[in-house]
Amino acid sequence: MLSSGTVLPPDREPAALAMRIGVVAAEAALATFARNLDLDALADGPVDFQGAIGPHEWPIFSLVIDTLAESTPDDDRPLDERRTEALNDLARICLAAKSHAA
Repeated sequence: MLSSGTVLPPDREPAALAMRIGVVAAEAALATFARNLDLDALADGPVDFQGAIGPHEWPIFSLVIDTLAESTPDDDRPLDERRTEALNDLARICLAAKSHAA
């Protein structure tokens, strides 16, 4: 437990740690997508994400994709369209994290 006067290094601040966890989850989700899904199948129409991804990889993948594909009250796009955009967002997140680390 930290006392109220404890000063943490910037890379150990809760927000920084949460961001690192998020980046790791995003990278794991993108790797899962790359291993299990075919881009041609995605272009052909709706993809059964859960059927294409094994049960041990599904929890992280679904957490990341569902978070990114969450709709707002004024968003009337279908789930498949939101998931496609979520995959694009996921790729951008991972590329940005990779270029920031370099």
